Amino acid sequence: MSAAREYGLDEDYEWPRPPAGGWTADDLDRLPNLPPHTELIDGSLVLLSPQTRFHMRTLRLLEHALLSQAPDAFDVDREFSVRLDRRNRPEPDVLVIRADADTGPRQTWLHPDEVVLAVEVVSDDSEERDRRVKPVKYAEAGIRHFWRVEESGGLPVVYVYELDKSTDAYSLTGIHHDQLKLTVPFPLTIDLTAINGRPPIGPPPEEPASD
Repeated sequence: MSAAREYGLDEDYEWPRPPAGGWTADDLDRLPNLPPHTELIDGSLVLLSPQTRFHMRTLRLLEHALLSQAPDAFDVDREFSVRLDRRNRPEPDVLVIRADADTGPRQTWLHPDEVVLAVEVVSDDSEERDRRVKPVKYAEAGIRHFWRVEESGGLPVVYVYELDKSTDAYSLTGIHHDQLKLTVPFPLTIDLTAINGRPPIGPPPEEPASD
């Protein structure tokens, strides 16, 4: 049995073959049939495994909490790629970005100077990348804030880092259980125990009664 058929693909399917020197950031927009959320790390394609429920619900919790508390100068994206350089285009799980970084509905990536915060939720297949590889690359690209989220007893634990501009490396500023309360990149409080709750989104406002 061929590898293509094993993964439910046509017999004549050809896996992408990297060119000399590896893929580039622009290739992600041109290569056909890539799985969703494919990343580029050091010129190599990284195919992500299916999300766990913890991963999915942590993203939901953080996305809604950040979006509800972010000032108008910021916006929040989820699973959107950042072009760090020609050979690196990772896709952070959650991002806080400058509101003016939105260039329209066909935009596919961000510049690192448009990113205020990058968040990675660690999965079994991403431990090495999220703990060691990506933080170095985000710091070197100048992204000021980075959170790494781990699972403990079914709840998220958030490791908060801030860029030390004198070393171009991240410094750990805190490890947060149960509640995340910070003043940067803006004042915010997140109840980490609410991972399984529904976002507090109410019904649309009622139309005023006509005379």
